Amino acid sequence: MKAYLEKIAQRQDLTYEESKEVFSKLFAGELTPVQAGALLMGLRSKGEKEEEVQGAVEVALSKARQIQGLTGVLVDTCGTGGDGKNSFNCSTAVAFFLADQGIKVVKHGNKAISSSCGSADVVEALGFPLVKDENEVVKELEARNFVFLFAPYFHPAFAHIAPVRQQLGIRTLFNIMGPLLNPANPTHQIVGVPQEGFMELVAKVLARKNLVRGCVVHGAMGFDELTPCGPNQVYWVEEGKVSKQVLDPAEYGFEPLPAQELVCASKEEALSKQKQVLRGEGSKALKSMVALNLGVMFYLLEVEGKDLTKAFAYAREVVDKGLQRLIPEEQLC
Repeated sequence: MKAYLEKIAQRQDLTYEESKEVFSKLFAGELTPVQAGALLMGLRSKGEKEEEVQGAVEVALSKARQIQGLTGVLVDTCGTGGDGKNSFNCSTAVAFFLADQGIKVVKHGNKAISSSCGSADVVEALGFPLVKDENEVVKELEARNFVFLFAPYFHPAFAHIAPVRQQLGIRTLFNIMGPLLNPANPTHQIVGVPQEGFMELVAKVLARKNLVRGCVVHGAMGFDELTPCGPNQVYWVEEGKVSKQVLDPAEYGFEPLPAQELVCASKEEALSKQKQVLRGEGSKALKSMVALNLGVMFYLLEVEGKDLTKAFAYAREVVDKGLQRLIPEEQLC
């Protein structure tokens, strides 16, 4: 381990094989807290690279609880978090609208860490279980087209690292890895990142997964989701290839709206706004944000063919109508 730490200290990148070896030791609990902290801090200081993240992701997934029996199109929508915006939980709303359309959603996430209300908080509040048994995944998915995989259960090896991450208290490699660790191996995925500098790195790692189509997004005004506040950055991933686009909502008929309308000051406000949007109500800013992200997923799934304009138009119709089947009306009041 000393040799690897020395290499990182000299700002040299680990190879893919070296990364796998290092993270195998980390997940096995073979590193001291000092070594683990030095590893994470050193990688951040140097700048994490594709081979390092890829190695870490593969080791983490190999240690995860395995899910059997999943087939067909499987979708995930998530962000790394950490944008510091306390924004409306858009990715979860998008997941609910997708499931309501009959698309199978395997959402992987956790409770709030840096936001006012995390995806698990929303899911629980709306009556869905946080699945903590790999044998329940297929049954839950078949019943509602939606299943929430509670990350701490599916990644028990992370228990070795949690104290170190908490004591460091800063962004590490694991923040980047989070959306890449869905044990259900989705076929289509949107990943949001809070800093434009992470986009290509995450997209390249995503491209090496068994993904049909996906994208990495960074929203206008620094959000980790697409927003109606201005031009957004998108890296498209398809068949192992990555391409970049500036996606301006105004070109697709979305009115520019202020970022402050996307913020939720408390968990209670976040849940209230979530219910409003799922009913087809809520502010124009929130509905536009959801329609943008939903439209991109419709585009990835080719719901309206490979036509972004049609995908966004359909997404706006869906959001305006609200959920039709997924959640009983009384739970959205």
